[in-house]
Amino acid sequence: MTEDRYSRQILLREIGLEGQKKIGDSTTVVVGCGALGTHAASLLVRAGVGRTVVVDPDNIEISNLHRQTLFCETDVGERKAEAAKRRLREINSEVEVEGLVDRIIPENAERILKEANVVVDATDNMDARFVVNDACVKLGIPWVYGGAVGTAGMVFVTTSDGPCLRCIFPKLPPKGELPTCDTVGIVNSLPSIIASMEVTEALKIILGEKPISELMVVEVWSGDIQKIRVRKNPECTTCAKRQYNHNTG
Repeated sequence: MTEDRYSRQILLREIGLEGQKKIGDSTTVVVGCGALGTHAASLLVRAGVGRTVVVDPDNIEISNLHRQTLFCETDVGERKAEAAKRRLREINSEVEVEGLVDRIIPENAERILKEANVVVDATDNMDARFVVNDACVKLGIPWVYGGAVGTAGMVFVTTSDGPCLRCIFPKLPPKGELPTCDTVGIVNSLPSIIASMEVTEALKIILGEKPISELMVVEVWSGDIQKIRVRKNPECTTCAKRQYNHNTG
């Protein structure tokens, strides 16, 4: 570890030299490499996380460039995970970066996530989040949910004891019911805010600090920020009953 690189981070009483060493010894998995994922992966790598795995099956499109900050025009058509790996290694050659061209599904979730100290959600669909939720609760891995669409975003941290994402959303919403960037758009300043909040919580988990327990909701256009208390559902399929319906891996 080159201390000069992380000197401003080491100065923080919340981190310090010992905390920086913990960050350097940790593994994170970023599920999705779009707007949230590019920001989150960049921050994790710049913070000195020892190993970051970026998982995404998609190719870069020109419409991605207004908010997905790891990519440029010459990357259009390339796999997101591969382009991200290349750019992240240019940002920090001292850490390990993997780009996995794959989609998180029940059959591979545990294999992909099992070595992570913390998982950062940057997906764009609830089905994948339910798979991540089940796998992480089953494996005992904390994960940070993040969503951003239009002018509003949310962040929530799940631990193995709950509450978990299914305590908030007991059932998978019908396809097409929730708004997406493809249907309502997104202001390009929003993903950086939500991803920054996600990474802050991920670093706290790595350092052994208690993350924020509430669901955090940010509306950037109006400037409103809310914290909503989430109670563990004693009937929750995942964190209470330990039935992993979205994960058969």
